[in-house]
Amino acid sequence: MHISPYENGNIYNKDPLRDRKLLLKKREIYHLLGLIKQQGCSLIPISLYLKNNKIKVELGIGKGKKLYDKRQDIAKKDAERKIDRAMKNSINL
Repeated sequence: MHISPYENGNIYNKDPLRDRKLLLKKREIYHLLGLIKQQGCSLIPISLYLKNNKIKVELGIGKGKKLYDKRQDIAKKDAERKIDRAMKNSINL
């Protein structure tokens, strides 16, 4: 993760691209690794915030959409596009 250095800092600024520690217990890390190795799962950072000079990350596990979900979303977007075009054309008349 890239964290920009403090602009008014001095020579003691850290490298913005250095490795950061994930402060979790070994059991928690293995649990997350097990979930990630399942097909279609990803580890996603949900939010970042500062607390007591530490940057905290809220993590979530995400699954990919199924094919039928994608088809439904594409159909919804297509219908909304058609409605927007019809509304735009009716206003211009």
